[in-house]
Amino acid sequence: MLNLREQAANFFALPKEVALDLPLLTATGRGELGIENYKNLLEFSAEKIRLKTKDGIVVVTGEGLMLRQITTENVLVSGKISGVSFHDA
Repeated sequence: MLNLREQAANFFALPKEVALDLPLLTATGRGELGIENYKNLLEFSAEKIRLKTKDGIVVVTGEGLMLRQITTENVLVSGKISGVSFHDA
């Protein structure tokens, strides 16, 4: 059963990432990943980046990972990305 926010998002045809504050991931090949709607940066190294979102933890793995851009809501990761996984908080 849909909650009120989900019903409103469907009724008004709003993007779910906006209405429900869910993470939106946009990959450009294997070299760049944009993550919107994150809450906290939990871990950062050249091999792993962990971000807390409302929907859980997003883990990006690879080689030479860098945070090319970081704002209060968006992160742009670059490097040789080998994986993206989701985990419960």
